Amino acid sequence: MRNTNFFEANYATLGFIGLGNMGSRIVQRLLGAGYKTFVYSAVPAEAQSLHKDGAINCPTIAELAQKCDLILSCVTDDAAVRSVYTGPEGVLRHAKPETVVLEMSTISPETSREIARLATAGGIHVLDVAISGSTPAAERGELILFAGGNPNIFEAAAPVFRAFAKKFFHLGPSGAGTTMKLVVNAILGLEMQAIAEASALGQKAGLNRNVLLEVLSQTAVIAPAHVGKLGKAAIDDYSPQFPLRLMNKDFRLILDMARTKNARMPATEAAFQISNFALPGDGDEDMSAVVRYMERLNAESSSGRSVLDRLQAASR
Repeated sequence: MRNTNFFEANYATLGFIGLGNMGSRIVQRLLGAGYKTFVYSAVPAEAQSLHKDGAINCPTIAELAQKCDLILSCVTDDAAVRSVYTGPEGVLRHAKPETVVLEMSTISPETSREIARLATAGGIHVLDVAISGSTPAAERGELILFAGGNPNIFEAAAPVFRAFAKKFFHLGPSGAGTTMKLVVNAILGLEMQAIAEASALGQKAGLNRNVLLEVLSQTAVIAPAHVGKLGKAAIDDYSPQFPLRLMNKDFRLILDMARTKNARMPATEAAFQISNFALPGDGDEDMSAVVRYMERLNAESSSGRSVLDRLQAASR
């Protein structure tokens, strides 16, 4: 591997693939830290919007891979990651040997390991570096990162991580970073569902909705990741920071991993089922839209028949 200066802003030639809500904000942090950054997005307007900040647009992934020694990516799912890396125009076909890849998408650990195996055969180094945090945290450079792969590369890459993260942890071999992300997101999704159910219960029992959400947000039981969501829910603002469709995708990944490890997760299975029901109307809204979904579900439920009964009937 190249010397550690390779990761410093004055030396690195950096490429970034995937410029959605999270990726675009990370790129802005990297540019602000002085990194020369080439970018690619399947949506050209996303890449163009970063031009004013100093990003250099590449029309293809192949061209970006040929120009850059350090490549980061943050795309939607396993299929997108495979396309970015293993497709005919993908990174692994066009990157130079000794290129370092920091793959930051939330995907299955097996896909992380697969990409790492294929990359190693071509002399390319890959870390899975999963992201924990909201888009506001990305703007502030306060993300938390979970990495899997070569520990020496992880340590050397610290200057890059510091540009957009406040903490970063090495969890183990390839796939360990994405495994940790799924563990964290299991809690994230379950607590949001618990908030939605408890809030709906309080309202049915006569509590004022706005007062309930305000008081709840100030209790110790609400994680920092959800405090701001309660304030937005109080004014029916479900603009996406982390869309429900992505939480639903992560629930699926979590349960797929649980099945391969013979781990029982009944509460997660129930939360996944409810997110499936909410998805058609609320998928592009923030994951906190389950608050509204549970309120509607309770408002529609007939006396003598529980919400759970109705969910079970709908799934048959």
